Amino acid sequence: MTLRRIDLHRHLWPAELAAALAARQAAPYLRGGRLTTSEGTFDIDLEAHGIARCLDQLDASGFTTAVVSLQPTLGIERLPAAEAAELFTVYNDGIARVAADAAGRIRALAAGAPRAGFAGVCVPAAALLDPARVEILAEELTARSQILFVHPGPGDPPAGAPDWWAPGIDYTAQMQAAYGAWLAHGVERWPQLPVVFAILAGGAPFQIERLQSRGVDTRRATGAANVYFDTASYGRLALELCLATFGVTRLVYGSDAPVLDPAVSLSTINALGKVTSDAILRNNAAALVAA
Repeated sequence: MTLRRIDLHRHLWPAELAAALAARQAAPYLRGGRLTTSEGTFDIDLEAHGIARCLDQLDASGFTTAVVSLQPTLGIERLPAAEAAELFTVYNDGIARVAADAAGRIRALAAGAPRAGFAGVCVPAAALLDPARVEILAEELTARSQILFVHPGPGDPPAGAPDWWAPGIDYTAQMQAAYGAWLAHGVERWPQLPVVFAILAGGAPFQIERLQSRGVDTRRATGAANVYFDTASYGRLALELCLATFGVTRLVYGSDAPVLDPAVSLSTINALGKVTSDAILRNNAAALVAA
């Protein structure tokens, strides 16, 4: 049986969320094709965040399934609790409807907290720095047989920083800290919980030797079969280093579409050869996402 090709890192907005953001007066909010967050104001293609474009791209690249999430970089978790809960509910209810209408091609990650019927939950990297929250998340997700997907939250670039600072520096630093927190407090306690770190955990695989030099038992990192890294935004050199560190079973494909062009990352994966690309695009993800 040929396994499905799965993209584990895409962002998809139900129409209800776009409407809720358009009605807001404070960040995050939408004004036409402009999105304002705590990081600034950006042009955004709302059609690219919609279901029709998502399915078209999946078809064009030969993917059967996308695991979609609400990007924590919007900064919703930083809002007052009632505001955040309202937006999360709008998203979760809307994306559940989209997934139900997509005949199994869309699996959704809940925003805010785990929910029944979802593949798991997407949290900002900073969530893993709170041991009390991690315990609640890990226990509930394990009980539900769902996955924990860790994604960067909003950046805080210094004054005068260039546009690439937040995604290039802040996001990767957040993810390395989240990965370190999981090594310190989670990897041994919840060995059955699948955890997926976006963007190669900010390049955390590159830090293994330094961690070892500082007394970390890196066998906890290299031997943790339930910890995965998605490939979004990285090229062949980074992926080869990750493969050399963790082996082929720990990488999963993530495009980060529509933020990034999925064709670029897919061509990089395919260039690694059929055995490796099948593992990243099919086998490893199939172990995480039930049909």
